[in-house]
Amino acid sequence: MRAVTTLSVVVLASAGIGHSVIASLDSDIARVDPFKDMKNRPRQGHGMNVLLVGTDGRDKITEKERRRYRLGGAPCHCTDTMMIVHISADRERATVVSLPRDSYAEVPAHTDGTTGRVHPAHPIKLNAAYAEGGPQLTVRTVEDMTHLKIDHYLEVDFITFMRTVDVLGGVRICTPQPLKDSYTGLDLSTGAHTLNGGQALQYVRSRHVDAASDLGRMKRQQRFLASLIERASSSGVLLNPIKFRDVTRAVLGSVRADTGFGTDELLDLGRAMRNFSPSSSEFTTVPIGQLGYAVKGIGSTLKWDQPRSDQLFRSLTEDKPLAPPARKRPAGPQPAPVEVAPAQIHVQVENGTGTAGLGRRMDAALAAAGFATNHQPVTAVSHDVRRTVITFDPRWDRSARSLAAALPGSELRAVKGMGPVLRVTTGADFKGDVRKVRFDEPAPPDEATVIKGDETEC
Repeated sequence: MRAVTTLSVVVLASAGIGHSVIASLDSDIARVDPFKDMKNRPRQGHGMNVLLVGTDGRDKITEKERRRYRLGGAPCHCTDTMMIVHISADRERATVVSLPRDSYAEVPAHTDGTTGRVHPAHPIKLNAAYAEGGPQLTVRTVEDMTHLKIDHYLEVDFITFMRTVDVLGGVRICTPQPLKDSYTGLDLSTGAHTLNGGQALQYVRSRHVDAASDLGRMKRQQRFLASLIERASSSGVLLNPIKFRDVTRAVLGSVRADTGFGTDELLDLGRAMRNFSPSSSEFTTVPIGQLGYAVKGIGSTLKWDQPRSDQLFRSLTEDKPLAPPARKRPAGPQPAPVEVAPAQIHVQVENGTGTAGLGRRMDAALAAAGFATNHQPVTAVSHDVRRTVITFDPRWDRSARSLAAALPGSELRAVKGMGPVLRVTTGADFKGDVRKVRFDEPAPPDEATVIKGDETEC
């Protein structure tokens, strides 16, 4: 009885602390009314839809941070990122849909709140709706395009994003290839990295690391959000009132939210997310039907694939998950992801040891793993190589990294002028095993795919 009584007191005290913490923070949230005088809105679906808008606000960023993370220039007062976050009715699943900033949109007729001028409906890039009519026009435009009723509005700027990541102690991400963007200063090597707030901002803002541009950036944003959820759920933040308070202050300290997004809603989400895990979340981008859709006076836009987009938003209205049921992973070590398909990597094997037949074993093992060996291993000049060496032309560095993934512990040596054939010199460390690798054919940049949060883990 004493144990039960003690537990009851602890539970009640924790609930009281949680409510008082949230209530005190609620009064500090800047409020907007994006739903004022809105009529003929879409029908209410199941679950909750939050329009999450990321702006380029940088007023509170220090001069040192501006220089270090390339945050100079004047803000455009537009939306840098826009996502619809759908929380299922049972609060056990979150679906995040990215809306490309350059999406072709048609804003509805509206009255300028400052000048009183009436603007007829007209075409625009989606991210410009905020600059023209603020949160209200942004919500109206999104609802018109998606036929999805937006329940809440949340606006986050650069400083909020950075402080949130920092108070969590950083967020770990993995990249199968180097990422370098001279515009943002992003410079990450292949592998796992724990990013602080400024580095995380560089990661989610970079648009010039590959040909996919903004669509590629959105995929990185989705992967980062999945890692952020994993960090929050695994670090005990949602179960610790003090940590929860610190994170919530970082998140809510400089956000803007609709007037209905108050204490009760925050507590409801907090309780629901205590059971969240990366597998509880799924991410996708609205399907694109046409890239480079030119519009006079606007420029190049992205036009949605209307039938597929309608199906996606209908699934959200009906509170249905987008991703198919997860397949059980086979037991044992998983194949290492690589940048280049093994069949495209040509390999010449040399035996660098005095062990007869070791070159043939290496050649056969690599061929079995899918690499294009020439089946003619030769004897190296040196017979005392201890560590397996991969020699390659720098122009084929992606192929070299993919081959190295199959030979953990091997040494990479770049030699100009070698051409497309990579040379593997077998060392005494080779015991006959080659790690399996996996090449995932990248989806076309306009192809919408759904990933689960646990599929982005390192």
